[in-house]
Amino acid sequence: MENKTQNDHAGRINKVFEYIDENLNKDLSLKIISEIACFSPFHFHRIFKILTKETLNTYVNRLRIEKSVTDLLYKSSTISEIAFKYGYSDKASYSKSFKKFYGVNPTDFKRQNTSRYAPIKYPKKKDNKAYPTYEKYLSNIDTLLDWLENNAKIEVKKMPKMNLAYISSLGKQHPSSTFNKLIKWVLSKGILNKKESLLTIYHENLKITEANKIRIQRCLLLEEPLKGEGQIGTTSIEEGKCVIGSLEISLDEFEKSWAALFIWLDKNGFKRAERSPFEIYHNKPTEHPENKSIVDICIPIE
Repeated sequence: MENKTQNDHAGRINKVFEYIDENLNKDLSLKIISEIACFSPFHFHRIFKILTKETLNTYVNRLRIEKSVTDLLYKSSTISEIAFKYGYSDKASYSKSFKKFYGVNPTDFKRQNTSRYAPIKYPKKKDNKAYPTYEKYLSNIDTLLDWLENNAKIEVKKMPKMNLAYISSLGKQHPSSTFNKLIKWVLSKGILNKKESLLTIYHENLKITEANKIRIQRCLLLEEPLKGEGQIGTTSIEEGKCVIGSLEISLDEFEKSWAALFIWLDKNGFKRAERSPFEIYHNKPTEHPENKSIVDICIPIE
């Protein structure tokens, strides 16, 4: 009974995550969101905080501010345009929230992060690590691009629409048990896929959001659409053009691969689309002689 209740709660929170992602420019008050989850405001507040370790207001504000950083640093949008895009009534209210979150206003934050390639500087961070010099980081970029050229096949192609079953998590939890749950669930429906295609979708920018707060969907490709149940939701990745890096890498090379591919994309004049990036896996690392993953890293582009 307890597991059934937990799965039901997870299913309702899945709907909440999706609604928030798609409506950051709208009113996301506790009253509205609790109605979407079919909970009382009091009950929803408790469940949401248990699952996310944040209140709804904290979660929404963090998401708005962190997603706005991409527009602020990498697009030509004005601060007023960014404010309205992410649900703020005006430039002043956005700047106030931004400063509360990062310790400086958006203009100063942008001034401190003029390079597209250097690590983002966060004034409120409490560690004392020195940021690398711009020259040193450019050297690192050259090293990353050389590594990518020697280890990846890169292509630009139109990806078809993909129907998916998924389980959401916050932070990079070990994927094996999650993928096994998805496969077991699909088999229980009497569906046997010709090939088990497994994916991970990343809904936040790994360069901006803390690793333990990134919303991730572990997914199984469906040959036909299904209706989700409890903890397992269903979604789709719409047809669209992607830059795809095909690699054979160890677990500790994933971060390097993502960083290198984003740099390659920018150096070659491609613009990221609003859609979330994802990974497609083509093997089980445990069955590889060197425990490596054969993976496609896919970055949607305009």
